[in-house]
Amino acid sequence: MFGRFKLQEHGTNVKTELNAGFTTFLTMMYIVPVNGFILADAGLDMGAVITATALITILATFFSGFWSNTPIAMSVGMGLNAYFTYGLVLGMQLPWQTALGIVFLSGVIFVILSFTKFRIWLMTSIPVDLRRAISAGIGAFIAFIGLKQMGIIVNNDATLVGLGDLSSPTILLGLFGLFTALAFYTYKLKGAFIFSIALTTIVAWVLGIGSVPSEFIGMPASIDPIFMQLDIMSAFSLALLPVIITFLITDMFDTLGTLTGVGTRANLFQSKDENDKALEKTLEADAIATVGGSLLGVSTTTSFIESASGVEAGGRTGLTAIFTAMFFILTLFMLPLFKSIPANAIYPILVVVGILMFTELGNINFKNNDLAVTSSAFLIVILMPLTFSITNGFAAGFIVYTSLKLIKREFEDINLGLIVITLISLLVFVVN
Repeated sequence: MFGRFKLQEHGTNVKTELNAGFTTFLTMMYIVPVNGFILADAGLDMGAVITATALITILATFFSGFWSNTPIAMSVGMGLNAYFTYGLVLGMQLPWQTALGIVFLSGVIFVILSFTKFRIWLMTSIPVDLRRAISAGIGAFIAFIGLKQMGIIVNNDATLVGLGDLSSPTILLGLFGLFTALAFYTYKLKGAFIFSIALTTIVAWVLGIGSVPSEFIGMPASIDPIFMQLDIMSAFSLALLPVIITFLITDMFDTLGTLTGVGTRANLFQSKDENDKALEKTLEADAIATVGGSLLGVSTTTSFIESASGVEAGGRTGLTAIFTAMFFILTLFMLPLFKSIPANAIYPILVVVGILMFTELGNINFKNNDLAVTSSAFLIVILMPLTFSITNGFAAGFIVYTSLKLIKREFEDINLGLIVITLISLLVFVVN
């Protein structure tokens, strides 16, 4: 029955894979309510989003495990879901249907590239320090969003932004949620985020900030309000091409970064054997999941770094992912509980995820005093939150990097892929 997973060959068994699957589920379960809150801010029906998030997690994770035989779980990616809502829909004033069309097109391109060597060529064309800056910039962006949604950062006519009223009960609740999330994660508690959300929610109920639901389980909400509502034709625009490329490249970064980290721990994707297609198949599953997710009505689907928790628990094959998918079926029936969670029990998780992504800044090589690297990294990290746009920071960084390399005549650091991305980046500011 489990022969296709080659358990003995990977030094594991069904019991270990089951435990690993549950561990992964516990650590990434938070994405279902968190994504519901984020996409609801874009105008999508929260109940439908929660159901769709659970569905795409189940389908994508199951398909990943079956297709690639790796313990990689997939769901709606943090970072790009925030950009979808606060950058595209609220920032650029795009209809959420058009934003879903952008996700669909980026996913289709990713699928095509996943079956060619162009994907590797594009990835290797981008300097590693810029990749790290992009991750750090997205971290700063979603942390800023989290702080703003919590009310800790507010509008200020004199200084643009200022500090909110820290005596407010809802802000104090958010600060409590932020502290517990950081504390639980520091102690490496499995399921740190979901436990933080649960504890903060209980405190809110006790203090009367939120209301206890009359029931904790119920039937899944219909996804009709968002299913197949994407507007692909309106996404076909020269002005939106940089946004599509941003989604594409960021998804590729997230996926390859996750697979590199998890693969190192599980000794996956390390083989030089040309017959070992695990990495290619996982990338294919990731790309197909993004297309499927946009049809269901959610933003970009990607591989989750939380898969590493399952690997630490002994998971080594796709059976871990399949068990994870099966556990996520439970979330389909938890809508009443998810909808009763106070917003300030959710948004602290964005801040913590942002902090974790921001740590990539420490891996950038600033010691060489390369102004091209330093200035481009700075602009990427500072412009993403300040302009509320991953695309703006991404584009500015590439334009400055390439320009300074040309000025300094360091042509060995410039390649065709970098030039192509820089030209596309110019469209961000030329076509407006």
